[in-house]
Amino acid sequence: MIDLYFWPTPNGWKVSIALEEMELPYKTHLINIGQGDQFAPEFLKIAPNNRMPAIVDPNGPGGTPVSVFESGAILMYLARKTGRFYGETERDRIAVEEWLMWQMGGVGPMAGQAHHFLKYAPQLDPPQDLPYPKDRYRAEVGRLYGVLDRRLAENEYVAGNFYSIADMSIWGWASLWEGQQQVLEDKPHFTRWLETVSSRPGVQAGRALHAELRGDHRDKHAQGFLFKR
Repeated sequence: MIDLYFWPTPNGWKVSIALEEMELPYKTHLINIGQGDQFAPEFLKIAPNNRMPAIVDPNGPGGTPVSVFESGAILMYLARKTGRFYGETERDRIAVEEWLMWQMGGVGPMAGQAHHFLKYAPQLDPPQDLPYPKDRYRAEVGRLYGVLDRRLAENEYVAGNFYSIADMSIWGWASLWEGQQQVLEDKPHFTRWLETVSSRPGVQAGRALHAELRGDHRDKHAQGFLFKR
């Protein structure tokens, strides 16, 4: 039974989806990021960067427990552990890792900033309704989704013609395209991929995990933990 430290966000979904897709039993420990759970000393022992998700696998390498933080590292660990969703050849794995790193260094940070400046910053006290960062991050997310659309014009999935942890890592952020003020009319391959991945039972189950707890972070107390520390 893997311990999953989780809150229902795009980064959290990466790991809940992977655990569902890989059919690994897990127990969920909620890390309420709006209440500051991510700063608790016991959580920092697992995730020193005070970010969820994180896992503890009691049956880690050599049969001893191991903790893993950073969503991309968790996906790679679980894929190696199960031998699933990492491709079958070294070339497959190179492609998976390329697109996983692309998500970690591009889509996640840029889409996260787009959400912040488009949705949350204008609600701060005092409001921070700033045209330059709104335009910058909206445009950069659009550029990245254009890159993805061109990739998917030649491949069924992100890393090739096989579903992988790279798809799992990108899907959560990409599924929130409306909140990032993007359009799909000019991205037919991206749209097809979104629909294909969204239809997978493992994706649906991982996305549904504690979905009722998602909020808009407009509470001033939550904003103090999320945006000012």
